[in-house]
Amino acid sequence: MRQALSSDLSINLNRWHHYQRNPLVQINPLWRSWLLDQGSLTKRLIQASGGDFQVRKLFQGWQRPTRSEAQCLGLEPRQLALVREVELICKGVPWVYARSVFPQHTLTGRLRSLKKLDTRPLGALLFSNPTMERTHFEIAALSNKRLQNYFSEQSEAFAWGRRSLFFLDEKPLLVAEIFLPALEQHARSNSTTLGSDD
Repeated sequence: MRQALSSDLSINLNRWHHYQRNPLVQINPLWRSWLLDQGSLTKRLIQASGGDFQVRKLFQGWQRPTRSEAQCLGLEPRQLALVREVELICKGVPWVYARSVFPQHTLTGRLRSLKKLDTRPLGALLFSNPTMERTHFEIAALSNKRLQNYFSEQSEAFAWGRRSLFFLDEKPLLVAEIFLPALEQHARSNSTTLGSDD
C-alpha cells in the first residue's frame, strides 16, 4: 500500500485560493474544466477510463486536520476529525489523490455509514444524496517532495488541486482532490483534451 500523504501535504494545503480570485489565466486550459467541474468527479473518471476505475484506500483514521481544513470546517484547532485519503485509479494508474475530512458531528445519524466507505467512491454517495449541497471551489498548485512518486521527469513539478465543502443533511465535510500527471498523460496519448469527456 502506498504511504499516505497527509503529513507532508499539510503545509501545501494551507495555500488554497477561491478560484474567482486566483489568476486562472496562469492555469493550463487543459485543467480548467476539471478544476471547475461541478459534476461528479467519480462519474467523469469512469467515463474517461472506459470503466477501468477503482478506489485504493491509503489511510483512514482520527487525527487533527490542518489549520486550513479546521478553519474551513469551523472546527477548534485541536479538534479531531476522521480523515480519509485515497487514490482514484484509472487503467491501473493513480489519476487523482483525494483527501476527505469528516468532523465528528457529521458522522451521526444516517451519516454514520461514512465511516465505513472502505474502497467505495465517496463521490457516488455524495451525488446520489438529495440533501447534498456544495460550496465554491478553492484551487491550489501543490508541490511536494512526497508527491514526486507520481511525477516523471517530463511532467510539471506541481499538481493542480481543488477542494470544496459538501453538506449532507446540513452537516459539513471537506473534500480535496489533486489531479496527477497520469491523467494528463492519458488525455494527450489518446489525442483528447482534458476539457472533454472521453
